[in-house]
Amino acid sequence: MQVNELKLRNFRNYDEADVQFSPGVNVLIGQNAQGKTNLLEAIYVLALTRSHRANGNRDLIKWEDKVARIWGVVQRSAGKTQLELTLSQKGKQAKVNHIEQAKLSSYIGQLNIILFAPEDLKIVKGSPQIRRRFMDIEFGQMSNKYLYNISQYRRILKQRNIYLRQLHFKKAKDLVYLDVLSEQLATFAAEIIYQRVQLLGKLQAWSQKIHSEISQQQETLKFKYMTSLKRENLGSPEQIYQILLEKFKANHEKEVHQGTTIFGPHRDDLRFSVNGKDVAQFGSQGQQRTAALATKLAEIDLMKEETGEYPVLLLDDVLSELDESRQTHLLTDIQDKVQTFLTTTSLSGVATNLIHNPKLFKIKDGIISN
Repeated sequence: MQVNELKLRNFRNYDEADVQFSPGVNVLIGQNAQGKTNLLEAIYVLALTRSHRANGNRDLIKWEDKVARIWGVVQRSAGKTQLELTLSQKGKQAKVNHIEQAKLSSYIGQLNIILFAPEDLKIVKGSPQIRRRFMDIEFGQMSNKYLYNISQYRRILKQRNIYLRQLHFKKAKDLVYLDVLSEQLATFAAEIIYQRVQLLGKLQAWSQKIHSEISQQQETLKFKYMTSLKRENLGSPEQIYQILLEKFKANHEKEVHQGTTIFGPHRDDLRFSVNGKDVAQFGSQGQQRTAALATKLAEIDLMKEETGEYPVLLLDDVLSELDESRQTHLLTDIQDKVQTFLTTTSLSGVATNLIHNPKLFKIKDGIISN
């Protein structure tokens, strides 16, 4: 999978841009605040319909304009696909081959991307919210079913929390309705937890291989999915569903008292260990970065395994955060494997000798030149 062409209109600091990319490594060079990360962000938004660094559409639209547009031509093994995304304060409009998509969930997955930015190094040591977001974004691209389940889960979770607060403040009394919401929530939660366990198992296998190579066979990386459910009872969605229902019933008064749902995938976490020790608590900064790097690189192989296509890789100024050894492993691993977009302020910090025929783009004041 690769992006052959990208067109922008009124996106961030770009009035307009029309650029053709290499199927290999594309290096975006420019000083800070010139637009190189904005170009990378445009590819991310084209794939996922939302930004990784902005909360709403307004931030993506050029100042004093009302609408921004992104077009892209995506090459897949089955042929070319034209994607179009229109952003306004009223919402988003997504088209595939000129046909408007009624639901964004039917659009996502046309272009699969993996972003690796300096903040992704926090995936090991950061908050549980970062790791849940990581799972939902990556697994949602790999599985339409996962994307649907997480969307429905969030919708019902919001309804259930609102109703729990109403019960808490004595503005509602119907416990039968709470049971209905609990059953609906447990249905989607069970599917999400089950898929997370299955996909994390596969991701761990790929990560262990890469991590072992980086650490020269000295360390073993393992994942642990942290859930309020007992690990041995996660054999099927049906089992998980029953356990969740029992927990909701047993903790009914506690949830009403707190006015919120205290069990489910929105509270779960993912932990990393190296040689049996928790990396976040006891690992060195080098070990934490190696674990993060191995996990991000493993996503490439897992996405190929699950979708049949390699994703597009976005490296946003991440090489400057890696030492020579890890940078070498990263560039060697992706070489001639995936289309890559790499941002940097200078080539002096990039091991260009490890990149075969990179295509260079200079970016200044929202203008792209070769």
